[in-house]
Amino acid sequence: MSQRGFDLTQLRTFVAVAESGSVSAGAERVFLSQSSVSEQLKKLEERAGQPLFVRSKQGVTATPAGSRLLDHARRIIAMSEAAFEDLQGRSLDGELRIAITDYYRPLDIARILKTFSEQHPRLKLHVTVQPSAVIDSSAGDDASYDIGLSLRLVTASTRSSNRRGGAQSTVVRREKLLWVCAADASPRPATPYSLVLLPSSCQLQRFVVKLLDEHKVPYLVSHSASGVAGLQLALKAGLGISCLNESSIGGGLVACPPSVGLPALPAVEFHLLPGRVGESERVSNARTALMHLFS
Repeated sequence: MSQRGFDLTQLRTFVAVAESGSVSAGAERVFLSQSSVSEQLKKLEERAGQPLFVRSKQGVTATPAGSRLLDHARRIIAMSEAAFEDLQGRSLDGELRIAITDYYRPLDIARILKTFSEQHPRLKLHVTVQPSAVIDSSAGDDASYDIGLSLRLVTASTRSSNRRGGAQSTVVRREKLLWVCAADASPRPATPYSLVLLPSSCQLQRFVVKLLDEHKVPYLVSHSASGVAGLQLALKAGLGISCLNESSIGGGLVACPPSVGLPALPAVEFHLLPGRVGESERVSNARTALMHLFS
């Protein structure tokens, strides 16, 4: 009788490449050489009996069959990991409160949390989206959440802010910060820029205003949004420019060209805040599991 089903290692590699958008980036995620990854993908496509990727100079894109398999692969991997954790006595149950900045991978966060839920089906999640300043400031013993993920600028004045209450936060992701505008509306240099901003409670937006003032760049605030989703909509509508981290740009938006003359921006980091004194084993294990998914 011929073997049915897929190889789990090949599925992990397939998911890594699909999510990264290229074989080289996927290889880094699974700690394999590009040739090994290419060989695994070849065997997986032979097993599937059809192409799973369209390859180009820009990277790889899933075919319709590849997209269908990607959904299955994520669930299969999640179930495998859930079974392993259960047999090791590390299965999570109860309730878990998570606070996340809305700058963090808005196009992927729902899938990430779904994967986490599938890995730990007995765990009930309570997720809130909050400004990073609020998440950082309430990271004490009386915090309204168990696990917090916040955004921080990487500048000389903020490098020392990685510590909260004497404990070290964990950097799970670093991204470029870019000036962004609508794909069909590039701004012109040497004119007052129309600026789309979030409220002043957002540290990133305060930084942008200060940066433009320091460089004497003329601007006017054309729109104020309440969150990243609203900011994206205003930008797509051509209401102005703003700055976003790479994973927040999304369709219909592009990075402004250097010729526009806007000042350079620093990188940003996403920090998984440290545990509190006396934290339960359940929360500590959940933080470790989320650390891998957030990276």
